[in-house]
Parts: sequence; structure tokens; C-alpha cells
Amino acid sequence: MKNASFEFLDKINFPQDLRKFDKKDLKNICEDLRNFIINSISKNGGHFGASLGVVELTVALHYVYNTPDDMIVWDVGHQAYGHKILTGRKDIFYTNRVYKGLSGFPKISESEYDTFGVGHSSTSISAALGMAVASKYQGYNERQHIAVIGDGGMTGGISFEGMNHAGDTETNITIILNDNCMSIDPNVGALKKYLTDISTSPTFNNIRDDIWKVLGKLNKVGESARNVGKNIEKSLKSFVLDNSNLFEALNLRYFGPIDGHDINHLVKTLEYLKRIPGPKLLHCITKKGKGYSLAEKNQTKWHATGKFDVASGKSLIIKKKEKSPPKYQDVFGNTIVELAKINDKIMGITPAMPSGSSLNIMMNEMPQRAFDVGIAEQHAVTFSAGLATKGLIPFCNIYSTFMQRAFDQVIHDVCIQNLPVIFCLDRAGIAGSDGPTHHGAYDLAYMRCLPNMIVSAPMNESELRNLMYTAQNLNKHPFTIRYPRGKGVMIEWKTKMELINIGEGRIICEGNDIAILSIGHIGNYVKKAINKLRKENIYPSHYDMRFVKPLDEKLLHRILKKHKFILTVEDGCVMGGFGSAILEFISDNNYKNSVQRLGIPDRVIEHGSQEELYVECNYDDDAIYRFSKKMLNFKNTSYKEVII
Repeated sequence: MKNASFEFLDKINFPQDLRKFDKKDLKNICEDLRNFIINSISKNGGHFGASLGVVELTVALHYVYNTPDDMIVWDVGHQAYGHKILTGRKDIFYTNRVYKGLSGFPKISESEYDTFGVGHSSTSISAALGMAVASKYQGYNERQHIAVIGDGGMTGGISFEGMNHAGDTETNITIILNDNCMSIDPNVGALKKYLTDISTSPTFNNIRDDIWKVLGKLNKVGESARNVGKNIEKSLKSFVLDNSNLFEALNLRYFGPIDGHDINHLVKTLEYLKRIPGPKLLHCITKKGKGYSLAEKNQTKWHATGKFDVASGKSLIIKKKEKSPPKYQDVFGNTIVELAKINDKIMGITPAMPSGSSLNIMMNEMPQRAFDVGIAEQHAVTFSAGLATKGLIPFCNIYSTFMQRAFDQVIHDVCIQNLPVIFCLDRAGIAGSDGPTHHGAYDLAYMRCLPNMIVSAPMNESELRNLMYTAQNLNKHPFTIRYPRGKGVMIEWKTKMELINIGEGRIICEGNDIAILSIGHIGNYVKKAINKLRKENIYPSHYDMRFVKPLDEKLLHRILKKHKFILTVEDGCVMGGFGSAILEFISDNNYKNSVQRLGIPDRVIEHGSQEELYVECNYDDDAIYRFSKKMLNFKNTSYKEVII
């Protein structure tokens, strides 16, 4: 970006610089900001469409409000690139989502303008309300608090909990509903239809605008005209629109819908709302990908992108011509369709991620048996439980990090009732450049502690298919299958599916020096490490345990009797995870083996590529090689555990 020139944006480093411009310049500033985002993301990749859709809104917010004293909370944060550029990070924006660079999401530790760390949806209203109540309590009565939330995020239950509470307070909170009819995939549900009804009702909008114009001429009437206008608007909403009082029933003053790309109208509206005390909601209609035609036409594809040519939109990522292994998500998507064709009880469920999980394959082929429930993980789990009570077999596909939001439902609605819901946790382990809010670090630990739950992880594509086949065939209990983001290791992956004895591990190779126990895809890194060790005449055993719960006790007894040194490897947290399960077994059975655990350490892991973060966390193939040698050089015969 150093070579690019932007007439207006070059003069803006912080919001106070923005506020020095005349209102007539705002349209040009928006154009500069939009082009900056397009040019930057084309060179570096990142979330794309959402930030383009809120360029005008971002500029208007920082122009009208006295940030950072006035506080903006961005829901999810996919749309916050413009915000970052305007708040002191323009010159280093090229490091966005790069290892040791800027976070792809707002982050409190990164800037005083980032008021709340986000990554999961639907949190903005509750967080902003907490800030508003705190400001009132501390005597900052003029401070404004703005929550910017999309229509997709509004489907999350916590959003309604926050609005319900906000309506019962007298705080300066403004909720801005960024309505683009999209989350990542097209938004679904009754709320989407309701918002569409509001935003597309010409009768309501035309009549309201006409009345407002007339009232604007009644200067002498003053405040009474405004009150009359409010009453007329309420009557119009009730007369013209069905269920028009959704937000006002929560005691939120509703304004809109307005054009979210009309910068001058936005500024005027926000200046007006700033003077109105109490909780309120502004409904803005925007278009995801606004200003880049290809992103406007295919919003799902351009939600996030790698490097691309701006003129053509063609990817600049060089793809190898030879065949490569598929993504685990695609193996899931194709396999569930394959299974569903032979088992009419199978149903598919995902909370707003059909393309990300590849459940869209089933949704296209079997639309009556696959459900996108919107951003509603808790509902997805309990809905799946309801299906299971009637003898159906639900595959509930949720990213590992988002499953955290439905942990109570997993316990209360599934495990306690011992319902055979199959949880397929995508993006398990290190997720990459999306960072700590998206790493699936904890699922092995939080799932294995639950009664009735079976917890498994495939080492490759064939094993994923076998686990899915087993779960729908033999299983009568809650069943978790977790797998990572990205590609597997098998080019010819569509293998014949076979039943697996639940709790049974695999012997990959047997040696004499040290036993390496792995769970999941990271076992392929163990294989690489063993190849290095063999060149030095070191011959470890390698066991793919496949299950964290139940453990293969028969195999473990054999391993522990044969090998003094045990190295466990997992793409998950070492606290309470797979390695901990092995230690518990060792302790319970009075073994004295020397044990080393490799996995995600007990700290927040920031963003970077998966490979970079495996290295940082010390469980890449080189780390496995080094720790194996270290253990073999450790001569103390007494039991010793080493924790990274």
C-alpha cells in the first residue's frame, strides 16, 4: 500500500483527522477507504465483503461520535477493517491476519478504539449495554455507546437477551442493525423475512417521508409536531406492517430503515439520534461487497478471500496442477450424502455455515433432510436432540470454537438424556489466521468430561468416513467426531467405509525406543518425525488412538508395559485433553512411565498460519522429533512428567 495514493485518506490517521473535513468531502473519503480495502485485501487476503458493505457507516460513526470516548462495539468483527484503517493502523494494515501482525478482528489490547474483543457473533449489544451502564454509574452521562450488529448476528439468542435488558434501562445505547440479508451464507429464518418486510414496504416508507417533510415545515409548532409525528409513525407501522412492533415491544425506539450507503443521510441521522436519550435502534440497509461488483454478485464466495487480481477477480494463489487431497469439510459433506442415501434416518444440521461445513451438498440434494438454522448454536444442538428422540440420526455440524456456545445444551439436552446426536466439529485445533476466537483448542477437554459422550478424531479422510459410518450404524450414545481446518493427506480418499469398534486404537508402527501416542490429523506429523528418527537408528512406536473417550485400555496396557517413555501429541489444549487422559490412566493403573505431553499450551494462542502456530506451540514434526530424542536421553528411571 505504500505506493498507492489516496487524496483524502492519506490525510487521515485518526478519527480526529476525519472530523476536520467538511461534510461535502465525506463521499470522496468513503471512495478512498473502499479502494484502500480492495487494494489491500487483493494483496494480502482476508475478510472482504462485510467491510466493503459498511464503509459509509464506518466513516459516519467516526465522524459523528467522539471516539474513542464514545464507544463502538462491532459484532463479530468481519466488518471492522475500515474501522482499523481510520484508527491509527492504516500504515500497518498490510500485516492484517499475518503472524505477529494485526488481528483480523477488533482486539482491546491492540487499540483504545477497539472497545471489545470479538470473533463470535451476537455479543455486541450485551457488551455495549454493559459499557453504557458502567458509564452511567461512573457519571459519564454524555458518553455514547453504539453496537453494530448484522441481521445474521441478530438471530443469536444473546442479541434478544441484550435488547430485552437494554429496553429496561435509561442508557445511551444505540443499536445499529446492519441489514444486508447475509451472514456468511444467505441469512435464514423468520427474522430475516420480517426485516425484509420492513425494508421493502414502499407504502410505509413513502407515507412516513411525506409526513416528516410536512412536519419539518412546522417550525412554530416545535416539539408538539415531533410528538405528533411519533404517534403517526407508530400508527403507520401497526397499520402497514404486520408484527411491526418487534423492537418497540422491547422498549427500543426504532428508526429506519435507511440507506446505509448514503453517507450524508447517515451522518444527519446519527447526529439526530445522538441527541435522543435512551435505548434506540437504527435499521440500515446495506449491500455486502458494496463497490466491488464481483463481491456484490457472489457474496458468499467473497466473504473472505486470498490474494486476487482486482480487475478480473481471479485468484493469485498458485494452485498445483497435480491432484491434491480434499478438505476434511468436503469429505464430511460428500460422505453424509452417501450415508443418507442408504439410511433414511440421517438428518444434517448446521448453524449458518452450510458452505463452510460443506453441508450445502446435502442441502442441495436433500433439502428436506438438511437444515441451516442460522447463527443459533444452542438451538442447533437442542433441535438435534429433538430429532433424536423420534428415532432420527442427526449429524450436527458446528465449528469447534462455536460449539463452546452450546455447551450447556450438549450437557442438559443431549448427554443427560443419552441421545445419539452425532457432533461433527469442524475447524478443531489450530484454526489459523482467524486467531484465538476461532481456534478449536478445547473440544477434546470439554467433551471427554461428559457422561455418555464418545469422543473421537480421525487421522485421515478414510478414518473420518469410517467414524461417520460407525456413528450412524452402531452408536446409541452422543458421539463427537472432530477434525481440522484444511486438507487431509489422501488423494484417493473415497474408500469403502468400515465399522470401527468404539474405543479401539490403531497401531501405525511398532518399535522399541519410545511410544508416541497421537489423536487426529496431527498423527501425520508424527509419521514425518518418525521418518527423521529412523535415519538416526531410532525406532519409535506410533499409535493412533482414534478415541479420547473411551480409551483403548487393552492397547494402553500393552504400550505401557513395553515402553518406558511415552510421548503424547494432540492438536488441542494440553490441560485436560488427550495427554491428560493418558496420564489419568497411568496414575489409575499405577504405572511409572516417563511422560511428555505435546499440544496447545495453557495460554491464548494468537493468529498465524497453522504451520507457524504448530511450531510456536511445539508440536510440529520437528518438535516431535526433538522431544523424542530429549526423552530418550533422559536417564532418570523414576516417573517424571514434563509439561511445556
